[in-house]
Amino acid sequence: MKLEMEHPHEHGFEHLDYRVEDRVAVVTIRRPEVLNALSDALLRELAEVPELVAEDTSVRAVIFTGEGKAFVAGADIPEIAGLSDVFVAREYSLLGQDVMNAIAAMPVPTIAAINGYALGGGLELALACDLRVAARTARLGLPEVGLGLIPGFGGTQRLPRIVGLGRALDLILTGRHVPAEEALEMGLVNRVADDALAAAKELAAEIVQKGPIALALAKEAVFRGIDLPLPEGLEIEADLFGMVSRTADFKEGTSAFLEKRKPDFKGE
Repeated sequence: MKLEMEHPHEHGFEHLDYRVEDRVAVVTIRRPEVLNALSDALLRELAEVPELVAEDTSVRAVIFTGEGKAFVAGADIPEIAGLSDVFVAREYSLLGQDVMNAIAAMPVPTIAAINGYALGGGLELALACDLRVAARTARLGLPEVGLGLIPGFGGTQRLPRIVGLGRALDLILTGRHVPAEEALEMGLVNRVADDALAAAKELAAEIVQKGPIALALAKEAVFRGIDLPLPEGLEIEADLFGMVSRTADFKEGTSAFLEKRKPDFKGE
């Protein structure tokens, strides 16, 4: 079933286009005149996306991308240039972290379709997604130290967890931009394609065929266990394995396998 929202601004978004098609929500950031820089207003609009997804049970995956030649080229520099008060700057960082945390906590799989520059807050948005698909022309980096800043929307914490300590420090301390192929080699992105959005849609189409409860619990197992000792993580996995075994989706999936047919998962 194909569902599409013909009125992308019906949610009151000024800088986002939100459409649902074939069970996949595509969120396009629309400030191309400033390379989709993350303003305070745009951050607050992004914060509404997890709520929209939670309200729509038809959505099984979410793709984030940018309009024009950038994914998101960073924070809004004129805005952050005015952050002279310690407490105001800290609150700004916490706002960005809260938005990224909400995106990371969505139970459905999330994909960043990195169509161009993903720098600073843009890379931090991509890092908050589960998977990253980059165009061959994409450039990724955390250039904040060149502005006398540090990453403030989760970059210093998520990047080392994804690429390892040494590679993360290389990017954070030099502020250099990484081409797509190097990003793939270091594990910063999962796939490289000529058309990042088309490839992300193909990936999402593959994912949404799977059991939605299983996808949510698999994500939960990974993220709850990643910073725990292995025995504690394995306990979480066993608990969630037990939970998923009681679902109708589990019975449907195993029956479909035995009957050599395609499963029809209901999310129940």
